[in-house]
Amino acid sequence: MRVLLANDDGIEAAGITALRQVLEDLDWEVYVSAPDRERSAVGHGITVHRPLRVRKYVWGEKSRGWSVDGTPADCVKLALENFLPQPPDLVISGINLGPNLGTDVLYSGTVSAAFEGLINGFTAIAVSLAVYGEADYRPAAAFLRDFLPQALRMTLPPCTMLNINVPPGVPRGIRIARLGRRRYVNVFHRRTDPRGRAYYWMAGEVEDTDNGPGTDLAAVKDGFVSVSPLHCDLTDYNLLDALRDLENS
Repeated sequence: MRVLLANDDGIEAAGITALRQVLEDLDWEVYVSAPDRERSAVGHGITVHRPLRVRKYVWGEKSRGWSVDGTPADCVKLALENFLPQPPDLVISGINLGPNLGTDVLYSGTVSAAFEGLINGFTAIAVSLAVYGEADYRPAAAFLRDFLPQALRMTLPPCTMLNINVPPGVPRGIRIARLGRRRYVNVFHRRTDPRGRAYYWMAGEVEDTDNGPGTDLAAVKDGFVSVSPLHCDLTDYNLLDALRDLENS
């Protein structure tokens, strides 16, 4: 198996290191293309107004990689088009520090890196550990060691990837879940600089507006790994026919 790893926490982050080591233990051919520093919450941004700088990495005999001074999507795009000697069998983004649950997937650099692999025609998975601060990646890595061979036997529909969130500690099992919904309140803190000019820190408190049974939010809260299929086609097909009358207006 040939796999491309990416993330938004940086190429030296503990999560991607744990994942790389697990895949090396499976004797997979591992390539890593990741930002040179943390690039969380950049979504699917790409760099078009300046050149990208790259630094090579080598870990033993089984893995090699590249750090890129760009976004997670940049990293995957560069690797697929320029770095890898052959196309990968799988693109994995993670293991991310912090959850990517519900509508947070729209902000997530982790999920966007996997989506970049998906829109280029490759099987893609995003993986996040639902903790903040000090993290033990061993249970998540152990889960992936068992789960990935099963996932590779699946045939996902076109334009579909998996978004996985692992709870802290040893998971109770797996739940196949839809995305919940969450938003942030009290987002901006207004402050004043020494010259009397206002500036703002973005912070905010999370508010889950849909965390009922069947959601990824509920699954992780209950100690289960949530596995959610995400589709890159955002079209609301249920509304298409209802809007046809506008074509003649």
